Amino acid sequence: MSVSVVILAAGKGTRMKSKTPKVLHTISGKPMLFHALDAATKISDDVTVVLHHQFDRVKEAIESEYKRVNIHRQDAENFPGTGGALRGIDFRHDRVLILNGDMPLVTTSSLLRLTDAGGDVAMSVIDLEDPSGYGRVVIEGGEVKEIVEEKDCTPEQRLIHTVNAGVYCVRRELLERYIPQLSNDNAQQEYYLTDIVKMAVDEGRHVKPVFVEEEEFKGVNSRVDLAHAEEIMQRRIRRYWMMEGVTMRLPETIYIDCRAEFIGECEIESGVQIHGRSRIENAHIKAHSVIEEAVIRDGSVGPMARIRPGSNLSHTQIGNFVEVKKSILKGVKAGHLSYLGDSEIDEGTNIGAGTITCNYDGKAKYKTIIGKNVFVGSDTQLVAPVTIQDETIIAAGSTVTRDVPTGALAISRTPLKIVEGFYRKFFNKGRQ
Repeated sequence: MSVSVVILAAGKGTRMKSKTPKVLHTISGKPMLFHALDAATKISDDVTVVLHHQFDRVKEAIESEYKRVNIHRQDAENFPGTGGALRGIDFRHDRVLILNGDMPLVTTSSLLRLTDAGGDVAMSVIDLEDPSGYGRVVIEGGEVKEIVEEKDCTPEQRLIHTVNAGVYCVRRELLERYIPQLSNDNAQQEYYLTDIVKMAVDEGRHVKPVFVEEEEFKGVNSRVDLAHAEEIMQRRIRRYWMMEGVTMRLPETIYIDCRAEFIGECEIESGVQIHGRSRIENAHIKAHSVIEEAVIRDGSVGPMARIRPGSNLSHTQIGNFVEVKKSILKGVKAGHLSYLGDSEIDEGTNIGAGTITCNYDGKAKYKTIIGKNVFVGSDTQLVAPVTIQDETIIAAGSTVTRDVPTGALAISRTPLKIVEGFYRKFFNKGRQ
């Protein structure tokens, strides 16, 4: 790995109108900064992130996931701007790739095009059908000659459709020389990274334009941008897994976390959401079900079921309106309208409609353990901690508050009382 990477993530992101730092807003399950970091760490062993706004919060988030990333605090009070962000950083390699933390859609392959472009400076450029509002990049003889702000463009330059995409690969020795020379003599009184392009051109250095796709180098500056980036990321994720053999019904209605994994023959129906590091293996997830940080193997879930974090289901059929939380189910059938929380349920067991594991007493959570070949009747409450041994029957409508031994029947019912003629008396109706 012969390139250093620096990711600029120091800005306030005021257009997001959020207390959360812009780069920590999530796209498909990960902070947008992490998507840029994933691309960077695949091509470099020397990655630095420049921070300032909410430094401690962003630093903590990075270090919770990435152990070999350098953190640099920008002296934004004295050296604001993208040029000021690079002051005081020592780079290990002879070339330095500079990208932005709010570019979650950038791919490793596109970054490699910049690192492999040669020249003293390689800069990403985009051809826009409508370049209005952007500075123009003047290219002559296959090299960049000038970046001109729109307000300064001549009529001929306004016809140029090539604009700066904001990612650069620069020779380290140039960067080390140019950064201290940057001036903040401008309206914003900031140090601009784009000025190094002019310095390189003025010295007769080779500045290579690298044409890239607008979609990949799109910056996220608002909630609208965030939603648009999410749509693009979701299309990529769904396409990848469909190409890997996953069947999706109405894929545009399905949400899949970028950390989720599919193995074997899987089918995902419309409206499904799969969050976190879920693993779906040889399973059928039916319409409008939600899977959160769970494992589903050799079974089916839904429609309209919810499998919450910490659940591991194998050879199990979960039906509609069933919620499972932090439970291990092996070879179980739970057809409808049940809550199974903090439980272990073994093979051959049937969970009747309306069954609830009462796992919380207001202070602590407790576990329900159900053995093999247990039949749990409808409308049953299992008050944890409780163990139901193998081959037992729990009668419908029972409230189970103590352990049930192997082979037993547990039944808890209030005697039925019938009052003749009560209907007419209650509604004050005489006989007709």
